[in-house]
Amino acid sequence: MDELNRAARSRRKRSSGMKQSETTSSSAAVAVEGRKRGKWGYIWPLWTTLLLHLLAILLFTAGFLLTRTELPYHSHCSDVSSSPCFSSNNGSCWTKPAVNRLVLVVLDALRFDFVVPSTFFADSKPWMDKLPVLKNAASTRPLSARIFKAIADPPTTSLQRLKGLTTGGLPTFVDVGNSFGAPAIVEDNFINQLVQNGKKVVMMGDDTWTQLFPHHFERSYPYPSFNVKDLHTVDNGCIDHLLPSLYEEDWDVLIAHFLGVDHAGHIFGVDSTPMIEKLEQYNTILERVIEVLENQSGPGSSHENTLLVVMGDHGQTLNGDHGGGSAEEVETALFAMSFKKPLSSVPAEYDSSSCQQDLDGKNVCFSSMQQLDFAVTISALLGIPFPYGSIGNINPELYALGADSWNSDASQKLSESDAWMQNYANALCINSWQVKRYVDAYSASSAVGFSREDLSRIASIYDQAENHWSHSTKKLLLDRQHDSNTSVSALKKQIDAYFKFLTAVTELARSKWTEFDLNMMGIGIGIMLISLIFQVFTVLRTTKEHDGTFSSSEDSWIVNGSILAIFLLGIRAFSFLSNSYILEEGKVANFLLSTSGIVTLRQSVSKGKLLIESIGFLILSTFCRFAIEVGLSKQAATSAFMKDYSSWIINIASGLPVWDYAAEVVPIVVLIMLAAWLYKATSGCFFGWPWKYVILGTILTYMLIIAHWITDSNRFDGALIPQSIGRTYIPRIIYAIALGQLFFLTFGQLFKKSNLDCKTNLVAKTTSMLSAWSSTVILLSGKQGPIVAFASIVGGCFIMKFVNIEGGKDGPRSFSIMQWSLFATCLFFCSGHWCAFDGLRYGAAFIGFEEFVLVRQAILLTIDTFGFSIILPVFGLPFLVAIKNQANLGRHFVFTQLSQMYTTYGLITAITTTFTILCVTIQRRHLMVWGLFAPKFVFDVFNLILTDAFICLASIYYFDQGRDDPERKSQVAE
Repeated sequence: MDELNRAARSRRKRSSGMKQSETTSSSAAVAVEGRKRGKWGYIWPLWTTLLLHLLAILLFTAGFLLTRTELPYHSHCSDVSSSPCFSSNNGSCWTKPAVNRLVLVVLDALRFDFVVPSTFFADSKPWMDKLPVLKNAASTRPLSARIFKAIADPPTTSLQRLKGLTTGGLPTFVDVGNSFGAPAIVEDNFINQLVQNGKKVVMMGDDTWTQLFPHHFERSYPYPSFNVKDLHTVDNGCIDHLLPSLYEEDWDVLIAHFLGVDHAGHIFGVDSTPMIEKLEQYNTILERVIEVLENQSGPGSSHENTLLVVMGDHGQTLNGDHGGGSAEEVETALFAMSFKKPLSSVPAEYDSSSCQQDLDGKNVCFSSMQQLDFAVTISALLGIPFPYGSIGNINPELYALGADSWNSDASQKLSESDAWMQNYANALCINSWQVKRYVDAYSASSAVGFSREDLSRIASIYDQAENHWSHSTKKLLLDRQHDSNTSVSALKKQIDAYFKFLTAVTELARSKWTEFDLNMMGIGIGIMLISLIFQVFTVLRTTKEHDGTFSSSEDSWIVNGSILAIFLLGIRAFSFLSNSYILEEGKVANFLLSTSGIVTLRQSVSKGKLLIESIGFLILSTFCRFAIEVGLSKQAATSAFMKDYSSWIINIASGLPVWDYAAEVVPIVVLIMLAAWLYKATSGCFFGWPWKYVILGTILTYMLIIAHWITDSNRFDGALIPQSIGRTYIPRIIYAIALGQLFFLTFGQLFKKSNLDCKTNLVAKTTSMLSAWSSTVILLSGKQGPIVAFASIVGGCFIMKFVNIEGGKDGPRSFSIMQWSLFATCLFFCSGHWCAFDGLRYGAAFIGFEEFVLVRQAILLTIDTFGFSIILPVFGLPFLVAIKNQANLGRHFVFTQLSQMYTTYGLITAITTTFTILCVTIQRRHLMVWGLFAPKFVFDVFNLILTDAFICLASIYYFDQGRDDPERKSQVAE
């Protein structure tokens, strides 16, 4: 028996020795192969992936985000002669002019509930009833002053809304990208028609107007509009020129575009003192404007026939954002007031008003209209040709404000209501003819146009309306002896026929406006799939190159961990095919992160180690869920997420004085803790030049951030640093130091050969790079920055320790990388962002700067948006390799692990992005394509390219220097 035991032990010893010999030989072969391959042999797949993704996204985007074909045609006065309608017989253009002058006051981001009384809503809010001048005018003069709920088409960025308001068309989603550098509008538009027909236009306020219409204004007073922290410059400029201009007679149309409400919303939120102050200021200004116009509205006076329009270009959410398609963002207000005797009443069939008493017991009414109808309605009132590409219809209630200008023929003995209907029916005839002309020209000129079935259906509806006009209505109007009741009945039937046609065109345009190039989209998807195959092949190849030996339990966990990682990735990817899950993306990612935490906890219990860390990770995941809930609460009843510091945390429970001070002090304390941790890290013997000095520079920037916050705070009186220095120059110093640190790290290693072993060198370089980026990311994130940074460090440390649970001897497995990716996604939402343009914190781009420079502000906004979710996680990934408890396997072996890890991480991001691309392809005709799916697509492809780019930069930085362990070299030599 003893002999058998000794024989068994001998066999196990020989088997173990053979395995160890095989492992050593395999590792040695990998090292030799690595030296043959060189640095670029490890990183070329990463760069190839970046190029494939760029090509795929460019091709797909070219097919998906095509702008509609903008026709080069313009309307002219003579065009109407080819229509079946009556032309104006007084020497003017298409329609008989109803007003001579127009005062257009645009209040940017004017919410509907800013204008109508609070009694129209279930709950009264502090920002309501702050513009009483408008509702008082609508109450006391209900026939000559009207309030409209104007519905905008998403996306609700200012550029798109101004373009839609002036052209009468539906700007496509791709125009969002031009919001920071508006190109001149070349398509026919309302402003162009004014100038072409001899009208003089004066503009003041938002300089976007002068960018859109650079040569159209008789006089202009533009002011820079992109510094969202500046609430007063644009508004004060409008005030300085608006009232004096009302007394002048050298203009026909006056445009004043105020921005204070929009900027107050972006910085402070709707429920804030600055917002209320702005609304009260506007109320005072509008009172004076109405007073001046009324005083000069008598017979023969300059404003005898002037129309005042006060309107918003879009709405805003409670935390001041806009760009999407929510009700708060698309619903704005339009107030119109005529200073003449109005129509006694609009026929009931065309009156959409809803009335209710305000707090004073006065009856206030409002109607509804589409912003799409603004350009054609105002054009009809002014008597100028309609913009060639307009697809709106003349709004009857707004058109009725000019009814007094139309004198009916006495021989016809028509009432003023009947005379208005005649003019309105003829205006709709011209309107329908113009829209039909545009649809035909668009389909003939565009590469795709509308389908034959759609064109046939529209043509049929129009032919019915035109036949009724030509064979019935027109003859009745020409016959002066006809019965009034017969005429009115025919007019109503004719108006309904035109409404049917115009509504059909609008619905068709909204559903099929964008020309999707399916071939380009298909090629893009094909290249994207090829890139995924290439990434999978790269991961498998690198895995095979250094596949180690494991125990049966280790092998079981590795296989199960990989299956779980694929399962979690599959759930996350397939969730992007649903609009509901896209809206709840942060919660889905947090749920999957918590699921991975539960799996890790089970593994910890079974192995009897890292139990406390596993429980801590679940607690951290719960904290992330709370932060995500707070950051995504766009429908909150109060502005708990004001953005003075681009932070949601600063105003939670702001009613408690203790919390107010805690919200100021806690971020400072956490930042000091981070600085202390970095200082302790420099005490390590391996933190020499240049890493030690980089980290000391980061500690200095942390102290400067604290000084910046103290200077910018109202709770720390007697600050030694002037506010101008604290708010402007300190952030610039921090940016300069961070840029110097990155330059130092990038080029410093070229002049100093590291004497550290590869893994120790990797730890030092990773810590230094993260510290160099952290100061800028924290500064831009505001006072939530240190807390999110602390959470990211704690979560990262947990995941690094979990790597050891997986077992094996060749670095992190896919499950840990999947956890790292999910945690990075949660940090994106924890920091108050979401995948929509109203989730961007524009105020962060102006920290340290007052003036707008496109490239600089774009870089700062990118760092703020993706700092915690892309930049820091990508540069921190090497910790997953360095943390592995094993002997130093050599530089080339570690580089292979890094290559595999980065490829896997990029593959995870690429798979989720591919599903987003598939989603927008499938849902391209969905009602929410431009409000939800397209913004998600833009964010995800930008996230993918940014991730690939930083992976490539990290590969250049990390795949360099570091010496092999001497013992390792001797093993290889043997």
